[in-house]
Amino acid sequence: MFNPSSLPLMYEVEQDLISNKVQNVKDEIRRALDLRSNVKPGDRIAITAGSRGIANIADVIAAIADEVKKCGGEPFVVPAMGSHGGATPEGQKEVLAHYGVTLENVGAPIISSLEVDVIGHLEDGTPIYISRDAHNAAGIIVVNRVKPHTDFKDEIESGLVKMMVIGLGKQKGAESLHSFLADGYHKMLVKMAKIILEKAKIICGVAIVENGYHEPAIIRVIPPEKIIEGERELLKIAKEYMARIPFKEIDLLVVNEIGKEISGSGMDPNVTGRFFLPTEHEAKAPQTKKILVLNLTPDTEGNATGLGLADLTTRRVFDRIDFEKTFVNCLTSGWVEASRIPTFLPCDRDAILIGLRIAGIRDPKKTKIVLIKNTLEIDRFLISEALKEELDQDNELKKKVKVVGEAREMIFDILGNLAR
Repeated sequence: MFNPSSLPLMYEVEQDLISNKVQNVKDEIRRALDLRSNVKPGDRIAITAGSRGIANIADVIAAIADEVKKCGGEPFVVPAMGSHGGATPEGQKEVLAHYGVTLENVGAPIISSLEVDVIGHLEDGTPIYISRDAHNAAGIIVVNRVKPHTDFKDEIESGLVKMMVIGLGKQKGAESLHSFLADGYHKMLVKMAKIILEKAKIICGVAIVENGYHEPAIIRVIPPEKIIEGERELLKIAKEYMARIPFKEIDLLVVNEIGKEISGSGMDPNVTGRFFLPTEHEAKAPQTKKILVLNLTPDTEGNATGLGLADLTTRRVFDRIDFEKTFVNCLTSGWVEASRIPTFLPCDRDAILIGLRIAGIRDPKKTKIVLIKNTLEIDRFLISEALKEELDQDNELKKKVKVVGEAREMIFDILGNLAR
């Protein structure tokens, strides 16, 4: 194994990302959302809230609840997150509380239950589920971020459609779609959504697109009959806005932390270039030889879904895994690979050195290493000397990526972990 002294110097770089931003989320909701023809006094209106770390989500939900109240309606929030939160009502309510979605913050009670109704069937008899609380309401407002999905590539990926089928479907809905495995996303997702749109009392969708800095860039209210078409258009924009690692070849990608609030796969394959299915690939993602995960985020609460995408990890990660939450999530999705445990090393230093060895690196000074905080925050990250040289020679790349600060060594503390 290499000595720590043989590790390359690292440079911090900063890249320019798309920064279009909604200046005032609540004002934008008030401007765009007109519920006067859909909500009558006394109507109970369900508002969906998912398990992803969507920027300003509490403000979005609060503003929607205010608009419902202006019409005399009674808003309530439905956790819409399939099997997440350990597939328990209490766990799903806790997930929302982490994002500030509480009665005190949004002005609407959180009604959390796993009970569902069958709202329709596919041609082969497969049931389509919907939250009983939402189904019994006078209307449903579907809220979600539109973004590239972590498992598949298509015209519709992660957004309002997925929120209706999997989010509102609770664990049963997630199991129903995922029983088709990859075909569920490509062939059944939109079919199921069309039936829900036909039979459920969907008032509208509120779609959010984030910029490269994980800030709301677009908030669009879409009537139910245009949700599918509208999401297709927003996904094209979301793919352009998404922050990515701008280097095409990476020997070792070191991810400081993964978590469910960061990505459904813990770390976004659209950023890392590592997908579970070889048939699914993002052309703009890098080719990454080996991936090392150093930690789990506090907000993931032990859910290590997506750790199976890594080649190596640390003992620290293993000790923090909540296996029940992780297994429920992965078994429901059908992708048990996501819960696999990579080889884990005692500390960051050993994991990095072994990572270089299994990547086939003979001269560490020439290796291409990228070290990111997580796949959601990549406006600033560290690159090794070899990538610094690549940057210096690429005039187009230099227009959007610049080095900030001097070269630095990887510094490890007495326990062998990176000094952060």
